[in-house]
Amino acid sequence: MPSQNFIDRIRIFCSSGKGGAGSAHLRHEKFIPKGGPDGGDGGTGGSVIIVGNRHRWTLLHLQYTKHVKAGDGESGGRQRSQGARGEDRVIEVPLGTVAIDEETGEQIGEITEEGQTLVIKKGGRGGLGNWNFKSPTLQTPRFAQPGEPGVEGWVVFELKSFADVGLIGFPNAGKSTLLAQVTKATPKIADYPFTTLQPQLGIVRYRDGLSFVMADIPGIIAGAHLGRGIGLRFLRHTERNAILLFVIAADTDDVERDYHTLCEELRLYKPELLEKKRALAISKSDLITQERREQIEQQLVVDVPYLFFSSFSGEGLQALLDLLWKLLQEANQ
Repeated sequence: MPSQNFIDRIRIFCSSGKGGAGSAHLRHEKFIPKGGPDGGDGGTGGSVIIVGNRHRWTLLHLQYTKHVKAGDGESGGRQRSQGARGEDRVIEVPLGTVAIDEETGEQIGEITEEGQTLVIKKGGRGGLGNWNFKSPTLQTPRFAQPGEPGVEGWVVFELKSFADVGLIGFPNAGKSTLLAQVTKATPKIADYPFTTLQPQLGIVRYRDGLSFVMADIPGIIAGAHLGRGIGLRFLRHTERNAILLFVIAADTDDVERDYHTLCEELRLYKPELLEKKRALAISKSDLITQERREQIEQQLVVDVPYLFFSSFSGEGLQALLDLLWKLLQEANQ
């Protein structure tokens, strides 16, 4: 079984707190027989809130969190004393997290910045105390409002990986090996399809102390946009990448055909993905002859920069990082 160190989808039953009831207290003090209403307002119920934390890369820490309940607001008191607000429940999530109402399917919102907050379930309002209802014609109101109930329901949290470079390719194209070579990530690597069953992220240490984040998106196959193979679950991770690096093995039958097939899957899933900066990296160059390489170069017609590399021999790796850094600077302009 693969190590489940990357959780990108969870569902939590979220409940906000109910508002506290307003007080219907009447002022009673010595020598003041008709003090009138002085009941305070009830406190607002606590809300369920998510907040962005750039130090978190996965929803793993929420794997066993099935229910989240915010605190109820307290009732109002005498002398117009307002009830205490219910305690909020704050959930830390990685940047790139989208919250979806499971019942309606509507997106509640998304977290894209450090410290950004999003109210998932808003607490109920506290009821008004009886002093709010005093008027010339109603000097002694003996009633107050109840607090509003909280809201609850299942919320789905989905993570769209926030990475500078996303690796796109068919299973066993060499993406995991490349990630392991240029970062400290340790993805499972083997010579069979779908070794990578969840996205892997790593930090690439570039020149002069500079760095960028690279993500290995699980292998895409023809029909992935329809849910085939690992399917739609991981195509969404391509949406948050600044650059898409297509990785195709040099020993495949037709590099150009494979590249266009991958592009078509992205287009059918979400056409705007192809507006991102792209590059083509032809992996496993150590497995082909110089003659075969020249043949590929002569026949290859693509609209993006490309180069050959080998994670095994190290050939072309630095040139690849230089190309990615250049494209990143262009994408951020």
